[in-house]
Amino acid sequence: MEVEKMDENEWKYHGEGNQSLVVSHCQRCVVLRFLKSPPNQNKTPEEILHHLQNIVDFGKHVMKQFFGENYVHHGEIIQLPLDFVRQLCLKIQPERPECRCDKDMDTLSGYAMCLPNLTRLQPFRFAEHRPILCIEIKPKCGFIPFSSHVSQEIKHKVCRYCMHQHLKVANGKWKRPSKYCPLDLFSGNKQRMHFALKSLLQEAQNNLKIFKNGELIYGCKDDQDCVCDWNELARHLKPFFFPCNGLASGPQCTRTVVKELIHVITMALLSSTDSCRAGDMKTVPISQGRSYCEASAFNKELVRNGKHKLESSGLPRGCLLYKTLQAQMLDMLDIEGLYPLYSRVEQYLEEFPEERSTLQIDGPYNEAFYEKLLDLSLEDDGTVAFALTKVQQYRIAMTAKDCSIMIALSPCLQDECSEQRPVVLTSKSRFTFSVSVLDLDLKPYESIPHQYKLDGEIVNYYLKNVQAKEDPVMSNLFKENEDCTLVLHKV
Repeated sequence: MEVEKMDENEWKYHGEGNQSLVVSHCQRCVVLRFLKSPPNQNKTPEEILHHLQNIVDFGKHVMKQFFGENYVHHGEIIQLPLDFVRQLCLKIQPERPECRCDKDMDTLSGYAMCLPNLTRLQPFRFAEHRPILCIEIKPKCGFIPFSSHVSQEIKHKVCRYCMHQHLKVANGKWKRPSKYCPLDLFSGNKQRMHFALKSLLQEAQNNLKIFKNGELIYGCKDDQDCVCDWNELARHLKPFFFPCNGLASGPQCTRTVVKELIHVITMALLSSTDSCRAGDMKTVPISQGRSYCEASAFNKELVRNGKHKLESSGLPRGCLLYKTLQAQMLDMLDIEGLYPLYSRVEQYLEEFPEERSTLQIDGPYNEAFYEKLLDLSLEDDGTVAFALTKVQQYRIAMTAKDCSIMIALSPCLQDECSEQRPVVLTSKSRFTFSVSVLDLDLKPYESIPHQYKLDGEIVNYYLKNVQAKEDPVMSNLFKENEDCTLVLHKV
């Protein structure tokens, strides 16, 4: 990229998280990611460069090993003219949500990450002239804790996401709980996956967004700014799924288009578009723990209909959902079992603070760092080395639990789709597609105490305010559906 020819007017605000801000080029399939910091706490250019290099190295040497070459795009670091960065900052500032303006975009170092725009088909050169549809899904944690360290039985029955929904509603983050349950999406069962995706479309929150040609057309721009009009969505999607415009408008049209969209997303999620084996990682048995969540709306409907068994078809080993779940399940101890090990590492660092760099807590994230993650042993020998390995595995798991999956779709004719690119079919259309994973920054070591506290708050709120009210209702439903047995006693 010729940075000296850049014009700030060719870039637009794309979005941001807690640590970084992203702008995308209006014509090229690239984005720039800048670090952020609180006012008057600017890092030196050297610190910015080191931070960005850690992000790139972590994606390149660690997460690519888990997800595979085609799914992870780690990007590269570039240095930009400072005048360009300042002008760009001024241009996008009015577009930033007010709640995000507590931190300033880095305008002093000139360093940024250059990444592909994953709302576009990867690699982009295949269909530059075609309209592109992109669905971003943040699937969250797809398994129930199986650790013996769990102190509350409810955690073995109800998933973290479903419990957390109620606390978020109580705190005013969302107006109502979503019916989405991650275990349904990760089940591999198409009926459950369809239900999960429909639930996301009904209550997107920040777990689903849809882009058309890079522009957000459905989902939340920020916490409360949710656009969930299915009729408007169908208007955008109709040309993709019914290119001859042969479908009448109205409720039937909307339902049909949404159904087709859910089908395409499901098939893309179950596909394997990367022949690369995910490193040498020994997999955690997915059979551990139960395969369904008792709070899932899908599960509750089965109970009401007298069915107690949920089918779990399992995920194809090569698909991105399978690889995501494997990385998530590196959380083998749960935060309750992990926190004492974190405390052991902390105590060691208090005595020997100079060892922090040797332990690679803040990087470098290289092949040696990855190799230490391969030990899945749970036999605690009391050492700091064992504790640190489990802490680092937990950080990887937390990263995988908060990542986003990007599914980019582009219509293609039968004679245009080559064997080199995956294709998914609908009743009227065919799409070539790419699947990528986003938001793979390693979760901070310092966030573990917060996760431990939050876990307790989520569980305690659910037990006190939700389960206590639901138990009598669900108990009666189970009793109504039980077989009656007549027992005769001799008198």
